[in-house]
Amino acid sequence: MAGERFDTVIIGGGQAGLTTGYHLNRLGRSHVILDAHERIGDAWRKRWDSLRLFTPALFSDLPGLRHEAKRWSFLTKDEMADYLEAYATRFGIPVRTGQRVDRVAREGDRFVVISGDRRFEADNVVIAAGAYHKPKVPSFSAELDPKIFQIHSGVYRNPSQLRPGRVLLVGLGNSGAEIAYELAGTHETFVAGKAPGQVPVKHGTLPARLGFRVFRFLGHRVLKTSTPIGRKLIPKLKMKGDPLIRRRVKDLDAAGVARVARVAGIEGGKPVLEDERVMEVENVIWCTGFGYDFSWVDLPVFAEDGEPRHERGVALDAPGLYFVGLAFQYSFSSDALPSRGRDAAYIAKQIATRGPTTRSAARVLA
Repeated sequence: MAGERFDTVIIGGGQAGLTTGYHLNRLGRSHVILDAHERIGDAWRKRWDSLRLFTPALFSDLPGLRHEAKRWSFLTKDEMADYLEAYATRFGIPVRTGQRVDRVAREGDRFVVISGDRRFEADNVVIAAGAYHKPKVPSFSAELDPKIFQIHSGVYRNPSQLRPGRVLLVGLGNSGAEIAYELAGTHETFVAGKAPGQVPVKHGTLPARLGFRVFRFLGHRVLKTSTPIGRKLIPKLKMKGDPLIRRRVKDLDAAGVARVARVAGIEGGKPVLEDERVMEVENVIWCTGFGYDFSWVDLPVFAEDGEPRHERGVALDAPGLYFVGLAFQYSFSSDALPSRGRDAAYIAKQIATRGPTTRSAARVLA
């Protein structure tokens, strides 16, 4: 198996991995980023076609490179993807695409990262691939009649994927609300579940601009693991879904989306609600979120619920292992663009304290 040796291997070439690479470049540390996608930014490109960021461009820049979009506009998914690609090129960040990591383990005094037939050895590993990759779908989905088309929101692209007829979206978070609003123009649309709350002002308006600044200040400066109020509220916030942002309940009502009770199971191959109503639909979209998937990390660094044990992204049980981009890693904004790479900068500095500074090229292992 062909191998190479680096000071640091970063897993994941999204905004978290790229900003970590940016800061390691500035500190003169040799590293490589491994990304499973064929092109930088594909994690954004492969989301549904009409997706736009909730965060204005003003707060969507990564360190060192301002986006050319109008400051209070909202980037499309493809604009964000292209920006990430340009970012890597602008700063010479070493990203190897098409490298899906199969295993991370420890051998002696170094880490080993396996990607297909490639072996990478490193003193440090940064997991920047995000935590939530495994689509969550209830087990009873297997009982759904095969004549009913079903997909998870993670693979939804546009209305043309669906069969003619009625659509039931299961889950009223932001994804469910956005997709339901879009589908209302082509299908009779139902959305099951209760909204987790919603922002008090219309997205994109002048009042929303002020509200966003306040929200960002609280999420970035106040709700941190280093503040008493942050330590008190963050565990509670983890248990709640994000409020509806762009498409609120009244928008769904105006578009003709019918809101129904939660889905309780399957009866006769059809979804049945908690109020015992059986839904006659031709399509089901599971907007039920994603769960942890660190099954490829063969290290004893996870709690029983699958969450990494760490302190501000530094693994507690494996010196040299780090995380960037986790929800609530250090603050409410840690997994969002408004964090602007603060956690990545911190992790890069932690890596710099572990050994001599070097920008040496990778060494090929025999």
